Amino acid sequence: MTSRERVLSALNRSGYDRIPIKHEGTPEVNHMLMDHFGLSNMEQLLRVLGDDFRYVEADYIGPELRTFPDGSVEGYWGERYKYAEYEDGKYLESVYQPYADVHSLDDLDRSHFPKADWFDYSKIKRRCRAIHDQYAVCFGTAGDMDFINSIARARGCEQVLLDLATEDPVYLEIMDARFEFYYQMHERALQAADGLIDIVHAGEDLGHQQGPTISMKTFEKLFAPKFKKYFEMAHSYGAKTMMHMCGCVGAFLPRMIELGLDIYDVVQPTTPKMDIAELHKKYGDKLTFCGSICVQTTLPFGTQQEVENEVKRRLQLFPKGGLFLGPTHAIQVRTPIENIKAMYRTAGSLTETIDDSILGIASDEDEVDKINMSKLY
Repeated sequence: MTSRERVLSALNRSGYDRIPIKHEGTPEVNHMLMDHFGLSNMEQLLRVLGDDFRYVEADYIGPELRTFPDGSVEGYWGERYKYAEYEDGKYLESVYQPYADVHSLDDLDRSHFPKADWFDYSKIKRRCRAIHDQYAVCFGTAGDMDFINSIARARGCEQVLLDLATEDPVYLEIMDARFEFYYQMHERALQAADGLIDIVHAGEDLGHQQGPTISMKTFEKLFAPKFKKYFEMAHSYGAKTMMHMCGCVGAFLPRMIELGLDIYDVVQPTTPKMDIAELHKKYGDKLTFCGSICVQTTLPFGTQQEVENEVKRRLQLFPKGGLFLGPTHAIQVRTPIENIKAMYRTAGSLTETIDDSILGIASDEDEVDKINMSKLY
């Protein structure tokens, strides 16, 4: 099977040669893996790990995103990001939030609201054609839509939670602008691809470690209509819908299925109700899952045997489809490389004999260290 055939077969529950794989790691982890296997670019690493998905992008042609004297870089919404250094790695963090102290619509600066016209879609069809026969083609990121987490990067987390509770007009206008931006961007991409995009990817952090972040009442009023419109649009172009949702989001899954969600990414098993077996029993015939191997417990702190056991349990639960196996988020620093290899080896995707057919693969751009700003929005 090709990767694309494998993914589509998993979506249709019609069986496959091996379970589909979707990899994500921090730049430090990806560098560690590349050094271990003697690789030089991200495409080579994805081939070795057996990742069955590839993403296409529209080219940014909008206003210059400035770099400031403190090293921070500007985002689409006027916010700024800078790397925060931690013991073994670094993360881009929001260091300037332009809407943090805005409490009146009269004071809201809309000049920083991005537009779908800031992107060039003319190369998308060519990019899709180059990979369509081999891989499942995706467009979008976990940061698309993302009305809670990403607006917080431009307004502040505490303020956004208060906004949701009070239905603050400033937040609601930013939310509407954000929806229109990503809705139009995704539709323009689907139109340009002419049926060659298999999956559109968006995100919303609806849960924390123990339960929902917002009430069902808030979800139904502010989020559900937007998701429904977006899912219907994507389906009209023949694409499947994938939503990245961190945390305990089980309460929202029945409604998300009704609204048109096809793939739930990334399945964090932080409580018994979020265990993959529980989710499979309740929703396995209606929803395809993605992820589920925990980056907080099993991968960093488990033994190789424990990692293998968790993968084998999933292979037994999903013998004909319904799961894209991978980590519950980006694999974090200090995760033992042998545990990562054990996950992919047990899944049947890992290539450990590296030959010239892989080492000869060139990449137009090294994605490991690229600051992909779209993932932050």
